[in-house]
Amino acid sequence: MFKKLAASALVATLVGTGAYAAEEGHVTDYDFSFEGPFGSYDQAQLQRGLQVYTQVCSACHGLRYVPLRSLGDESGPGYSDAEVRAYAEGNFEVFDEEIDDYRPARPTDTFPANEAAGAPDLSLMAKARAGFHGPYGTGLNQFFKGMGGPEYIVSLLTGYTGEERQQAGTILYENEAFPGGWISMAPPLYGEDVEYAEGQPEPTLEQEAKDVAAFLMWTAEPKMMARKQAGLTGVLFLIGLSVLLYLTNKRIWKPIKHKHS
Repeated sequence: MFKKLAASALVATLVGTGAYAAEEGHVTDYDFSFEGPFGSYDQAQLQRGLQVYTQVCSACHGLRYVPLRSLGDESGPGYSDAEVRAYAEGNFEVFDEEIDDYRPARPTDTFPANEAAGAPDLSLMAKARAGFHGPYGTGLNQFFKGMGGPEYIVSLLTGYTGEERQQAGTILYENEAFPGGWISMAPPLYGEDVEYAEGQPEPTLEQEAKDVAAFLMWTAEPKMMARKQAGLTGVLFLIGLSVLLYLTNKRIWKPIKHKHS
């Protein structure tokens, strides 16, 4: 009886898993500098990712939960105050209720929302997709392999096959990473979409996708490095405390053990 129930449960699990796998799409594992307990953000990569977002992604997507002043964080892109101010004023306008009109953005503002195309905000995209798979929704691949939101974003941006179809008056594009296989967003990146500074990697499709994915991971987890440092400090403290408690225990009970022996 028990063997039959176990076999039935196994078959149901495999069937359900297969269906979920087909629905989820294929996600490739990529290496990022911030993965692992000792990983950290690559400042140059974050700056390149910001460039890709500004010149390409911001046309449809906003970052409404990200303060512009955070671009000056040492654990982030690390721009100077003057550079942050110049970037804000040169790229965005925000509506000011006090003057009832638009004005150039300031470092104290957040990235403006962009609802013109009905596209989702990207502030928390990397975090929202962090536990999306492996095996199929349990998040084990993220835990053991470091696969999560950034890998999904890169796979999505590089997963277009070039096939198109029209459905209900909407053009859909085949994408190997998108759940269901078809997405209404046209390929946003093709490679050579931006011009990186001298000494930076060649802006291929995969490189641009990895750079903007790293930047979006930072927008979703700007305090990740501080949390890792706090966690490491806590672990070291607990190890030291455990050693002290062990030695204290041995010292307290040593006379009693010797007395009975």
